[in-house]
Order: sequence, then structure tokens, then C-alpha cells
Amino acid sequence: MKNSGRHRKLVSYRQHIKKFLFFFLCIFAASSLYAQAVQITLSDTSHEKISKYIYGQFAEHLGHCIYDGFWVDANLNVPKKDRIRLDVVEALKKIQIPDLRWPGGCFADQYHWSDGIGDRSKRPQRVNTSWGMVTEDNSFGTDEFLELCKLIGCEPYIAGNVGTGTPQEMEDWLEYLNFNGKSTLADLRRKNGHDAPYNVSLWGVGNESWGCGGNMTPEFYANLYKRYAEFCKNYPGTSLKKIASGANSDDYHWTDVCMKDIPLRDMWGLSMHYYTVVNNWQHKGSATSFDESEYFKGLKNCLHIEDLINKHSAIMDKYDPQKKVALAVDEWGIWTDPEPGTNGAFLYQQNSLRDALIAASTLNIFNNHCDRIRVANLAQTVNVLQSLILTDKEKMLLTPTYYVFDLYKKHQDATLLPLQFTSPQYTFGNESIPAINASASKDSTGAIHITLVNLDARKKITVNAAMPESSMKKSSGEILTSKKFNDINTFEKPYKVKNEIFSDFKTNGKTLSVNLPPMSVVLITLQ
Repeated sequence: MKNSGRHRKLVSYRQHIKKFLFFFLCIFAASSLYAQAVQITLSDTSHEKISKYIYGQFAEHLGHCIYDGFWVDANLNVPKKDRIRLDVVEALKKIQIPDLRWPGGCFADQYHWSDGIGDRSKRPQRVNTSWGMVTEDNSFGTDEFLELCKLIGCEPYIAGNVGTGTPQEMEDWLEYLNFNGKSTLADLRRKNGHDAPYNVSLWGVGNESWGCGGNMTPEFYANLYKRYAEFCKNYPGTSLKKIASGANSDDYHWTDVCMKDIPLRDMWGLSMHYYTVVNNWQHKGSATSFDESEYFKGLKNCLHIEDLINKHSAIMDKYDPQKKVALAVDEWGIWTDPEPGTNGAFLYQQNSLRDALIAASTLNIFNNHCDRIRVANLAQTVNVLQSLILTDKEKMLLTPTYYVFDLYKKHQDATLLPLQFTSPQYTFGNESIPAINASASKDSTGAIHITLVNLDARKKITVNAAMPESSMKKSSGEILTSKKFNDINTFEKPYKVKNEIFSDFKTNGKTLSVNLPPMSVVLITLQ
């Protein structure tokens, strides 16, 4: 009996030990899924506006962006005006895109605008030597593009031809577009169906002149820019925002030469292009089949854009301390290998949750640098690179990146609210990046909008924000997330990754507390 009692006590003791160890392991496992809380302070002292043009888009004569994207076969059974696809138009209207850049890209410097006006049956057929050696029938030209912009409700941003064009050609194009008086070119516009001038303001003087736009040196381009810009006239009612072709990624010398050699009064903006490539330009990485290593590298390379912005801005500050010249990041986004089985020259890629996180992080960076960045254009809008929209004949889907722009439209033309915080690190292997990025703004009604991104693939992170005001009576939240970083929307399952109502936050006086799931984009609105 005594031995039996001792045995029962020993069994009971061991069971208690097991329960304790199990409880300890549960606590440890749970703690490993949470990073430390982030303390954010919002300032209400800024007067900087987040330009709506930061949310611009890009449409090039490349692959199926224009043809079979915006501009479809007359017999395709979808709603359309002329051949402009209206479900695509409606989707872009919903996210309030402010401008659309066209016709390129590399195509811009081989495009002659007079090929794309008038009777379509008489327009010349050309070879698109930039993208796949396919026939360009010029059925989509200047007037079709301007009609597309009118339907969307956005401004046109036209990139003029410096590579194979002439100053005379650029001058003529602007007269056709913007002159309201009596002239042969203005009358030609009227004959082609548009009596009033288009009043195009955003104007690129060339594209990637360091590469596909002419393989120029910055010194040569700066002189050429001055020649072309001289003939880009301000017609009554329209003041041109002339944007010079700027640097490729980290070519700081190009920025220095342009800022030094081009009179600031002749340049509204200077561009900079940067693409997120996971591995290298020969093997960029898959759009869908990637592990956490490539997920991490993609995010790290995305965040590098802030280093580029800081260094290019510092150079611009030397010559333009008042920040009159905008830094225009008019091509950006993730560039992966084309989808297997597609034409490699058409740059068709799928779009995952990772890409949405890259878009959200980039837009947060742009917002926080809105004193210098006043134009940006995602590459590209439909069926090319980091698309907002994918189409397949009658079918259309919205990508995870589209839903980011839907969340972030609240920031357009709102006043920046600067943020101060130290992010916990997302560590993979021997490398770390900030797990959290964010931006905030106050709109014209006084509502505050905060966009928060958690890049960590495993950990939830709590963000506590000290608010500048305590009079907010209403609050709401939306979230974009999914179970896997390579989750995508397909034509079979088009809504796998989309925005949802978010409620895992609370407000208390001047304090906002938000619990961010791993791999998530969250919008909090306070009114």
C-alpha cells in the first residue's frame, strides 16, 4: 500500500511536470510569433502635400498592355466604347488613378505620333523593334489615348520621342494637342473629331536616354534636352510640366549633370527608374514559385529604393534647395521572369501577395518623401510587369497590387503626417530588414489615414501610435493579406487575395493600437 501510494504521487508529480513543460512550450511558441510592440508618434506640423501624381500608372505599346488590354478586338464580347475596354476603365476609375503615362517606355523613342492619327485603315504599319519585333498597326494612337484618359478621368502623361524624333516633330505634336486657334495642325485635330484642345500638361522629353532612348551620355542628353525643351511651347491655357529623362537606378552622375547643366526654370521634373529584381537581370526570379529566401531578397531590394531617393535628392538639393524640381519615379515595380509558356518579350508575369507588399512599401516611401517626389508611375497597368489588371479574352481580374492602390488612394493630395518610430527587424539567415513601414496623412475633411505594412513572414507585430488629436469619433480598418506570400489571384479564383474589413485595433484617447498579422497591409481611418 505504501509503495502504491508513492507510485501514485510520482505519477501525479510527473503529470504536473509535463503540464508545466507543455504550458512553457506553448508560451515560448506563442512569443516566437510576436515581435516587440512598435511605438509610433505622428506629427501634425507638416505642410507637405502627398501629390496625387505619386499614384500614376504606365501603359506602353508592349505585349498585351495596349492591344488586348486597353484596346481590344471589335468583336470581343465585353463592354467597350469604340475598342476601349470599359471593365478595365471602371476598375481604374475606382482607384482614382491620377495620370497615365504613354506610349512608353522604350517604345516612346521609336514612336512617331503622326502614324497614329486619322483614318485607321490608312495608318502605316510599323515594326515594334523594342518589344518582340511584332507589327504595330497604329490603330491606338493619340486621339484614342486621350479618349481613354477622358473615360478614366485621369490626366495624360505623354513621353515624347527624342531618340528617333526631331524637335520639329515634338513641337508639332504639342500644337496638335494644345493649340486652340487657327492652324493646320489644330484644324487636323478638329477634323479627327476633337474640336477643343486636349491641354496636355505632363510632358516627358525622352525616355531612358542613357539606354534604349539613345545610349547617350548625360552631358550629351542635357544639351539635347535644352534644344528640345526650347520648342515645347506653353500654349494659352496649358503650362507644360516638362520632365527630363533622368537616371537609371544609382547613376548619380547623370542626376548631377542634368541638375547642373539644365536651367531649373526649363525643367519641372527629373525622372529616375528603378525595378525590384530578386536575383539578377539574367535570372530575375519566378513570379510565383519562390521560397522565403527569395521573398526576403525581393523585399530587401524593394526597400533599397529609399537609399536611391535619399542620394538623388541630396544631389538635387545642391542645385535646387527649394525643391522646385520634382523627382519623378515614373517607372517602378517588381520585374520577374516572364510566365512559362508566354512570349518572353511581352513581359507577362503573375502578381502575388509579395508584390502587393512591395507596392505598399514603395508607396509608403514615396509618401514620406513627397517634398521631392511628386510623380511616380507603376510599370505597368495591364498584362505587363507588376500589373494592376490581368485579362484573358473576356475574362479580367484584379491583382493584389490593385488592391493596394485601392487602399492607398486616401493619401492622394492629402497632407503628410510625419511618423517617428523604430521598427523591429525581420531576420532571415544572416540578414535583416525593417519589418514595419508606414505613412500617414490628413485629408481635406480632417480624416487621418494610416497605412501600415508588416513584411515579416511569421510574426504578428503590435503598433501603438500616439495621435496628434483625441477628438476622433469614428474609426475603420481594411486589410490585405493571405496565408502564403506567393498567393495569387487567378481567372479560376480571382478573389483569393483582396481587401477585407479589419477590426483588430482599438483607439483610446490619443492612442491607437493595431495588431498587424504577418505579411499584411492595413489601412486605418480615423475621423
